[in-house]
Amino acid sequence: MTTTASTSRVALDRRVPPFGGFTLTYLGIELKRKLRNRRTVIFTIAFPVLMYILIGLPLRDQPLTQTPISQGGPSVAAYIMVSMAMYGAMMSATQTGAAVGVERAQGWSRQLRLTPLNPLVNVVIKMIAGMMLGLLAIVATYIAGAVSGIQLSPFQWIVTGITAWLLAGAVFTTLGLMVGYMVPGENAAQITSLAIVLLSFLGGLFYPVSSMPDFMQTIAAFTPVYGISQIARAPLTGEGVDALWFVNALVWLAIFVAGTVWALRRDTKRV
Repeated sequence: MTTTASTSRVALDRRVPPFGGFTLTYLGIELKRKLRNRRTVIFTIAFPVLMYILIGLPLRDQPLTQTPISQGGPSVAAYIMVSMAMYGAMMSATQTGAAVGVERAQGWSRQLRLTPLNPLVNVVIKMIAGMMLGLLAIVATYIAGAVSGIQLSPFQWIVTGITAWLLAGAVFTTLGLMVGYMVPGENAAQITSLAIVLLSFLGGLFYPVSSMPDFMQTIAAFTPVYGISQIARAPLTGEGVDALWFVNALVWLAIFVAGTVWALRRDTKRV
């Protein structure tokens, strides 16, 4: 006599959650983690404000364009204010990389590999959290500028601020993440900080690109800072917006996102 044993097939594949695992709960956790780091928050707010006060404030009566300040023209101080706000957003955004390095050292990134969370969604969540931190730098610097007498039209305030926040935050948060997943945790912050300083000088964030030698202008046009800074400051200088500035920003964003996803997958596969 033979008996037929019925066996049930066990499904080993994990169900992919909606939106690749993106949830407001996970985003909230990321934001809380960053805001708990008081030193980072204070540095994010204080540094660009201090740089504006030291460098930009003495030039608030110097016109940036041919239009006098008394007739609504921007001042050199306004130009520096936007640049310092963007620099603060870039620095705070890249600090995400240092946090990722700590996560790797603690094994958190490998733990995430055991969940259905999509690596790209993980990058997006960290990018949004980093951008929210960068928003603090922009708001603080703009408040300092307004209190000190910077006069801009509502259009100029809004467009320069939103551009600096969205583009600089997105591009440089992903740069920080890429570095954080590629190098040991203790080195991520140093590398990203040095990279931001060098890219800011090469990309013309601290001074007009037109004042550079010709060969430096060519180099500047290929840096990730160039397109963002030109777009953000265009409402002040009165220059027409070049489509190549957007191409520059979007290409670097795509490169850093792709590099981050690749580095995340390479790191979390080693379990």
